[in-house]
Amino acid sequence: MIKLKRVYELANPEDGCRVLVERLWPRGISKDRAELDLWLKDVAPSTELRTWFSHDPAKWEEFRKRYWDELRQNEDSVAKLRELVRKGDVTFVYAAKDTEHNAAVALKDFLDRSDD
Repeated sequence: MIKLKRVYELANPEDGCRVLVERLWPRGISKDRAELDLWLKDVAPSTELRTWFSHDPAKWEEFRKRYWDELRQNEDSVAKLRELVRKGDVTFVYAAKDTEHNAAVALKDFLDRSDD
């Protein structure tokens, strides 16, 4: 099962494997406080796509489409995430304030819809 959680929320044993799915390290968070098992930068949207999106909900559908296209070209990182999910609970940790329109949501949707 894939769960989503902001990096600013406290870690919980129920999170399972905690994976930071951001290209940049979140502001104001120490590595100790983040309590991550893995930082998978390469699965995050490209810098160009992230900059274009700029967390604008009006661009959400186009962002998801473009990001999913990037994910289809990123087989190694996607395969690594699929393997973690097969082993147990995984929490995608992200920094965005918007809990509905962010790359972690799009990534979870991608994996849920293209499940083996």
